[in-house]
Amino acid sequence: MAAKIYFAASIRGGRQDAHIYSKIVALLKNYGRVLTEHVGDQSLTADGEYDPDDKFIHDRDIGWIKESNVLVAEVTQPSLGVGYELGRAVTFGTRILCLFRSTSERRLSGMIRGAHDGQKFVVKDYETIEEVDGILKEYFAKQ
Repeated sequence: MAAKIYFAASIRGGRQDAHIYSKIVALLKNYGRVLTEHVGDQSLTADGEYDPDDKFIHDRDIGWIKESNVLVAEVTQPSLGVGYELGRAVTFGTRILCLFRSTSERRLSGMIRGAHDGQKFVVKDYETIEEVDGILKEYFAKQ
């Protein structure tokens, strides 16, 4: 059975890395159904989705997190929403893979890096999309 994957990445926190999100979503499709494919849409701006109101977005996304087998988050661009999604996924017992681009000028929050346990909550650094491809292959092979 193909995995149901919740992909989390910054939307209202900034879309500077949307081109990277798009590539990650494309890679994730090799491992299952990406429930949040729209996060990789490069035309989505920091204004977020226009039609649904915030309550709808919250409830829909929480439903998708509950439905998913794994949450994969690109965590380089700080985002309150992504942090919230990660916290909820932890409480639901969802497996989590966080990807942090080490070539950025940012430093990953200790709350994220410190949650790494190597099993249910995994944090991996990368520099290139090719490295992400390898990280995903290794991660999903163990599942």
